[in-house]
Amino acid sequence: MSSALTDLFPLPIVQAPMAGGVSVPQLAAAVCEAGGLGFLAAGYKTADGMYQEIKQLRSLTGRPFGVNVFMPQPEYADPAAIDVYAHQLAGEATWYEAELGDPDSGRDDGFEAKLVVLRDNPVPVVSFHFGVPSREVVDALHRVGTFVLAAATTPDEARAVERAGADAVIAQGIEAGGHQGTHRDVPETDGSGLGLLSLIAQVREAVSIPIVAAGGIMRGGQIAGVLAAGASAAQLGTAFLATHESGANALHKRALTNPLFVRTELTRAFSGRPARGLVNRFLREHGPYAPAAYPEIHHLTSPLRKAAAKAGDAQGMALWAGQGHRMARELPAGQLVEVLAGELATARASLTGGGVL
Repeated sequence: MSSALTDLFPLPIVQAPMAGGVSVPQLAAAVCEAGGLGFLAAGYKTADGMYQEIKQLRSLTGRPFGVNVFMPQPEYADPAAIDVYAHQLAGEATWYEAELGDPDSGRDDGFEAKLVVLRDNPVPVVSFHFGVPSREVVDALHRVGTFVLAAATTPDEARAVERAGADAVIAQGIEAGGHQGTHRDVPETDGSGLGLLSLIAQVREAVSIPIVAAGGIMRGGQIAGVLAAGASAAQLGTAFLATHESGANALHKRALTNPLFVRTELTRAFSGRPARGLVNRFLREHGPYAPAAYPEIHHLTSPLRKAAAKAGDAQGMALWAGQGHRMARELPAGQLVEVLAGELATARASLTGGGVL
């Protein structure tokens, strides 16, 4: 990774931006103070809501941090398919005594307004999910001193990130929890994503910009592995979801290691876009029938997910988690960074000394 970007965070540990209230300022600050790169998630927030969190984070730490922004989505969803799915969810609405949300609540996530805030009040790093910003957007952020990253799930997507002028690509393997950052939502490719190590190798040959590796990373030894494979840093989400500062619902945190939830699966059930979560009743019953319609399905199911959480019913919540979820540790975020750094140092020493990891 370019030395200028590397200098922002001493440890090659990036806390993934997790939308929906998980990546709160307290979490990002704790990671930054421990030597990693903390991230705020602007997804599903208004531009002002994002700005207020940036101000709060700046009051908690003077160290560099990042903000993640969702790209606007094209209009290619089938309205009839959304109506059919809404009819299927009617029983859920009755059960939770909640109204289904309006699928037409907006599809650009306040993108332009957020860019105005980020240009007028520059932050050290901005990353993009669900696509690649234009060269003009990247150049505008560069002019105010912001480093730009974007997620990619294939070598072709990584090439698009490089062509846009981004400083680094976030290579997201299929092991990752939450939404896959695919640039185009093509149902025919569901479940065909690349594993992280294979993706790193292919992206490394496809582009010359640095790689941040993401997907199922829970231990310092895994960080050492992706660095050895060619990444410059590792991005961890699920590992930080269970930390004390995380804004995740307590039910969600407990579910990560609850033996009731034995595996994860990619599903469109909650949002209409492929996302990896713990397999629960809602996912099993509705996942096979959910259409490719993001963010319409996200808006449609949002009241149901909130009602399930309020009722204390994890079986109706979106329990986003990566494949390594059973390795989650309930620690303060700063302590987790220290533990990961120690494990990384041990793994590196073992590698250079010829020992066994």
